[in-house]
Parts: sequence; structure tokens; C-alpha cells
Amino acid sequence: MRKLLVVDDDSRIRNLIRTRMRLDFDIVDTGDPDLAFGLAIEHKPDAILLDLMMPGYSGFELCQSLHNVSYTSRIPVFIVTGESGNRFREHCKNLGARGYFEKPIDFVALKAAINSTLTTHRVERRAHLRVQLKILLNLVENSENAKPQVHPAATENISAGGFLCQCEASLAVGSVLFIYLAGPEEQYVGKARVVRQDESSVPWPKYGFQFIEKSGHWLLQ
Repeated sequence: MRKLLVVDDDSRIRNLIRTRMRLDFDIVDTGDPDLAFGLAIEHKPDAILLDLMMPGYSGFELCQSLHNVSYTSRIPVFIVTGESGNRFREHCKNLGARGYFEKPIDFVALKAAINSTLTTHRVERRAHLRVQLKILLNLVENSENAKPQVHPAATENISAGGFLCQCEASLAVGSVLFIYLAGPEEQYVGKARVVRQDESSVPWPKYGFQFIEKSGHWLLQ
């Protein structure tokens, strides 16, 4: 069974989440945000539900820490809070949160968001091992009615089947681009599809790509 870490200083909310989610998830919970990071490392949850306003270590700080540390950066974080979404939704997204849900919790929507995110993560993880490696790429976006656009990018990690990169361009999920290794002698790598987008509001958003056609020049085969 998939594992869910719940971080909320309100025991009533933790008990409610446990009651409503226990048929779908193995629940680990804490009311102490100082313990949450250690629990994330110890239990390796599939997703984390995080309150914002807690004593000591706020949900904002914890969300950012989880997203910035490589060991926990791939765990999807969903904010579950009594704070108005209009005030904090975009800020939490910039910190790495995958979803924002106000209390009282819409459990149908919450479960759907978690399941959708975890399905995407499983597709990305099951085929190939990823290696943390920075490679400079040129992403070429072709259009029937316009000149091809070249977007410089830098990978964060790569696998035989794809890569995660940062790129200043706004790319649509599902779009297919031509991939080249950047350098004095540019080398064609293949065609890859955008399968996900993270941090869309920052200057250099992150994109996950999967190859649909690949040459022999890619570093991992």
C-alpha cells in the first residue's frame, strides 16, 4: 500500500485524514513539524500532506526544505490548510507544492490529485534509473507556420529514457521537441515529449522529458 505522511499540529485534522484516507494509504502522521523531515527520510512516503501554520517550523519552510534536498525533492507535497488559497496558493507552488487544498478538505478532489501525481511519477520511475548530471542542451521547437525556436536548457538528472531540465521557455505538456547536445559541434540526440512541468511561475521552469526517438549520441543507452 502507498504511504502518506501527514504533518498538522491539529490532532483532529490528522485523525480525520487518517479515517478518510486509510483505505487507500498507509498513514504516518505527526503534529510536530520539527520531526517531519526525519519521518520523510525514514518512511519514504509516496506523498506528504502539509499544514501551513504550525508552531516553530512553518509549513512554508518545511515545503521548501523538502523540495530543495535531493533525497526528498521527488516526494509530492500537497498543502492542506485553513488559510485562504488566494493569499498563499501561488507562493506554495513556487516552493514546490503540487496542490493546495483549503479546509474543510474536499477528500474526493484531494485523492484524485494525489493519484494523478503518483501515476505520473510511477511512469517516469519504472523504466530507467536516473543519474544526477548537468548537461547543456538545445531544445528545438518546430512549428509549421514559424521559424524553429531554439531553447537552451540544463539537465538536473538524466536516464536512458529521458531527463529533467530547466529551461526559460514556456513549453506545453505533451509537446514534442528535437533535442541536441550543446557545444562547438552540436549533436542530435532525438525527439522527446514534455511529460510534466514544475514551477511554472519562476524564470527557469523545470520540465520532465521522455524520449520517443533517440540517436546513439545520448549519454545513457
